[in-house]
Amino acid sequence: MKRKLINVFITLVVGLIYFYFAIPAINLTNPSFYVFVAFLLLVYGALNAGSSAVEILHKGSVNGRYGFNTVMLIPCMFLLIVIANLFVTPLFDSKGYASRIAIDETGSFSDDIAPVDFKRVPLLDKDSSQKLGDRTMGEMSDLVSQYYVSDLYTQINYNEDIVRVTPLEYADIIKFISNHKDGVKGYIMVNSVTGESNVVRLDEGMKYVPSAVFNKDMMRHLRFKYPTVIFGTYTFEIDDEGKPFFIIPKVKYSMVGLKKDISGVIVLDPVSGKTEDYEIGEIPNWIDHVYEADLIIEQTDDWGTYKGGFWNSVFAQKNVVNTTDGYNYLAMDGDIYLYTGITSIQNDESNLGFILANMRTKETTFYSVPGAEEYSAMASAEGQVQEMSYSSTFPLLINLNNRPTYLVSLKDAAGLVKKYAFIDVQDYQKVTVSDVSLGIDKAASSYLNSYKLEDGGESKTETIKIASITSAIMDGNTNYFIVDDQKNRYMVNIAVSSSTLPFLKVGDTLDVKYVEGTIRTIKEINSK
Repeated sequence: MKRKLINVFITLVVGLIYFYFAIPAINLTNPSFYVFVAFLLLVYGALNAGSSAVEILHKGSVNGRYGFNTVMLIPCMFLLIVIANLFVTPLFDSKGYASRIAIDETGSFSDDIAPVDFKRVPLLDKDSSQKLGDRTMGEMSDLVSQYYVSDLYTQINYNEDIVRVTPLEYADIIKFISNHKDGVKGYIMVNSVTGESNVVRLDEGMKYVPSAVFNKDMMRHLRFKYPTVIFGTYTFEIDDEGKPFFIIPKVKYSMVGLKKDISGVIVLDPVSGKTEDYEIGEIPNWIDHVYEADLIIEQTDDWGTYKGGFWNSVFAQKNVVNTTDGYNYLAMDGDIYLYTGITSIQNDESNLGFILANMRTKETTFYSVPGAEEYSAMASAEGQVQEMSYSSTFPLLINLNNRPTYLVSLKDAAGLVKKYAFIDVQDYQKVTVSDVSLGIDKAASSYLNSYKLEDGGESKTETIKIASITSAIMDGNTNYFIVDDQKNRYMVNIAVSSSTLPFLKVGDTLDVKYVEGTIRTIKEINSK
């Protein structure tokens, strides 16, 4: 009995050391908790086996029985988890998976998405922001030897500006020992519209950060305060006064590790170590990121896959849809929204529409806007400058002249943005590339003039008889101007039908589809 008590004590000591460094949540739905339990059983089993061996060596036999081998509990434990989890899989709970996210399917693009304001469009992606941040850090001689720049770069709204923020971190454990009393001196802020990058210095340094060690380690500090909470992927944000915080989502599961969702957030002040615990519905508006992008995409995929039932997702696959690869962020009404396309599982060359998901509330809307899949649009833009080998960023979706339009940046091998490209969502062959030096407004005007894209008003059809027809070259593009026998005026770009327009003459009859205006804009034409 004494030997067993000693083994239990040693196991507990080893377990405390393991817990200190691995910091698993003591939660029955947390997969890491069972790894922790399995480790303890292995340690205790090994100690028991060692005790038996010592007793055999000294006495030639083992007095008494040690009972069931504790190591055998490990496969039994994991087998029970597998059996219990089976009843929470899509096979038995497809409706539960489909309803993990509520998606409003009645969205109207032209009504919900405001016309683009290029002063509010984040033209810089994360990679470009990182390069600017690293360059700024390199200019800070007093900081660069002690700290490095984290790769978080969270995109947020900050006093009507769209910025990415990321903390500085201790360069190594020696730098932590040298600087831990003062803490981390600041963070990087990069304006996603203008590209302005600067180091924001703090009056009092951040002491609880991911790169700190021992009890100053951010996650260890949180674990000791919240031993049963399962932590999600943290982000770094600042409030309206520029004060830094780490935002840590609280994860909840059904059974062990299944049907992940977020129940709230813990907000950590890295300067003082103080925390605030918020449930969903209570979270302050200045926080932009509560739900992880990957989680929203996972739940949207489950919605698209299982809303017709599990067996439909496997066999008939009727109305089964998934998100496209990749995503981006939009800033609207003071919040950050995740954008990604929705495509049929049977066809990944085009999108059926897209979703916008609020990263703070998870309110999600589907917009039925059939068009080009994002990577097709990116390839179309890259094809315009293929001799330069520029690479495209993942598209931003904007409302340009009441039409859904992709906006991408084209970068050189050094990651510097050289050109902008606009691509029509519904026809990715309509693409215009402009040099960055001309500015984004000029690039947009060039795109609109190239194709004379009508606004998103209601299209009308009519049969007309040409009373007069003339042509003019505008911004390098040929446009035709038609007056019909009812004195209605029309304009049509050569791109609409290059095989028909040059041969039209007075007296010809046409079937046209147009959008109303002072001059009607023809978007389809058929000669009779």
